[in-house]
Amino acid sequence: MLQSLAGSSCVRLVEQHRSAWCFALLVLGYLLYLVFGAVVFSSVELPYEDLLRQELGKLKQRFLEEHACLSEQQLEQFLLRVLEASNYGVSVLSNASGNWNWDFTSSLFFASTVLSTTGYGHTVPLSDGGKAFCIIYSVIGIPFTLLFLTAVVQRIIVYVTRRPVLYFHIRWGFSKQIVAIIHAVVLGFITVSCFFFIPAAIFSVLEEDWNFLESFYFCFISLSTIGLGDYVPGEGYNQKFRELYKIGITCYLLLGLIAMLVVLETFCELHELKKFRKLFYVKKDKEEDQVHIMEHDQLSFSSISDQAASMKDDQKANEPFVTSQSPTSNDSSLNN
Repeated sequence: MLQSLAGSSCVRLVEQHRSAWCFALLVLGYLLYLVFGAVVFSSVELPYEDLLRQELGKLKQRFLEEHACLSEQQLEQFLLRVLEASNYGVSVLSNASGNWNWDFTSSLFFASTVLSTTGYGHTVPLSDGGKAFCIIYSVIGIPFTLLFLTAVVQRIIVYVTRRPVLYFHIRWGFSKQIVAIIHAVVLGFITVSCFFFIPAAIFSVLEEDWNFLESFYFCFISLSTIGLGDYVPGEGYNQKFRELYKIGITCYLLLGLIAMLVVLETFCELHELKKFRKLFYVKKDKEEDQVHIMEHDQLSFSSISDQAASMKDDQKANEPFVTSQSPTSNDSSLNN
């Protein structure tokens, strides 16, 4: 008896705070996922980092042995300056001296990466004025970009998602949920093909040092707005039609970002995902909903009564002026 009462009380407690328990599991799952990623990245990349450090150490030691007139301190000062310039997108290599980072097309590409929050980091402002302008430009431009993308996606999704799903549901009588799931999968496959696989194949041909995996990696890192900056197109030596190439990449990033948002919005509108998301949301109390409804009703009734009173006043104001007669005069006229 006591066990059944304890079990029922625990069930009621869980049901009453179901959203809080789900949110706690969500936080725990996210933290575990972070730890899992850290463990995998560390185990995979740490050996390669160790090999690269050993290789650089051997190269440095060999260089100092071959150039005995150069001290280790002088070499490190030179390398420090070179690396500092490289962080600003400036290279001392002879095959990279012909590419300017701040011509119009490169600046347009940089502005698109800033507004889309991709931020490759391969090119950064050098002057204090450029850094200050970048802050002001981003503060205004990023909300402007979000507004622009939201407006574009809302218009596209009507013709790409809602109307096709509604057409198959009404015309052929299929279940709306099943049609929505199939449509989302097909749209996702088309988007991945047009904005990941095909561009990756093109980049692997145009970029001499990139294979297909590296090109696909660049497409995913860019359109997901991660923007690590380890792969940036159009930075190779003697890149043909570099200006046109940069403009094309800028258009690709904007169109790809719009396509990604359309796909995400399509999946978010699925009934199953909506139900799943509600598990982690805070539920409103019924009393609060009733108060909001009553306040809304009171406002609507008061506005209706105010509108009726104002309409009566307007009607009285528009009526022609009529002189009022006293009742005594009316009675005398009747007697006569």
